Amino acid sequence: MPPLLELQNVHTFYGHIHALKGVNIYVEEGEIVTLVGSNGAGKSTSLRSISGMVRSKQGSIRLDGQDITSMKPHEITALGVGHVPEGRRIFPLLTVQENLEIGAWNVTSRAEINRRMEEMFQLFPRLRERFQQKGGTLSGGEQQMLAIARALMAEPRILLLDEPSMGLAPVLVEGIFEIVKRINAQGTTILLVEQNALMALEVARRGYVLQSGSLVLQDTSANLMNNEMVKRVYLGEN
Repeated sequence: MPPLLELQNVHTFYGHIHALKGVNIYVEEGEIVTLVGSNGAGKSTSLRSISGMVRSKQGSIRLDGQDITSMKPHEITALGVGHVPEGRRIFPLLTVQENLEIGAWNVTSRAEINRRMEEMFQLFPRLRERFQQKGGTLSGGEQQMLAIARALMAEPRILLLDEPSMGLAPVLVEGIFEIVKRINAQGTTILLVEQNALMALEVARRGYVLQSGSLVLQDTSANLMNNEMVKRVYLGEN
């Protein structure tokens, strides 16, 4: 059986900038895997390459054995890849309800959309309270909840989460990571990019370390947390 997601020798460019340099990553079904690295290491570019937001110039990206490298973003989403981008990117002038409905863009049954929305309200009770409120008026934590819920409305097989704790107070960060674990426990595989490397490694099963677009280390999360380089550079330990 192939991994649910696999990147092989992926090279991605922004103009003349070589952002990913032969990256090899795999994620098994049911896992939480995290990408660790400093700003500009290629973490977000990896997620954007998977979801089709940027096109890789070389290598292959496969979902359950199917090559999705050259597919368009909406085609990749329809196959089961959800992407919560850095900065949330909700629609600020649309209500919570409308944002969620957009997440289920390929669902034609109103009853099915309502069922999925009810599941989101079970996971994020605050969104039920803000149902008719415009996205731009929500707090940072509420906007992050909405961004995750919107992606989950498509019922993805794998969720790409980019910096879910960015800009949030510590107490809200803990809540977001509890939700990440619940989403995974309910059957959704997760590939996580997170500035808080310690929290990311605590919830993930395995991790990859990226530096300047290249993969320099991969191991179980437990081993990475005990790695001297990781502790010094990413976990703030001397």
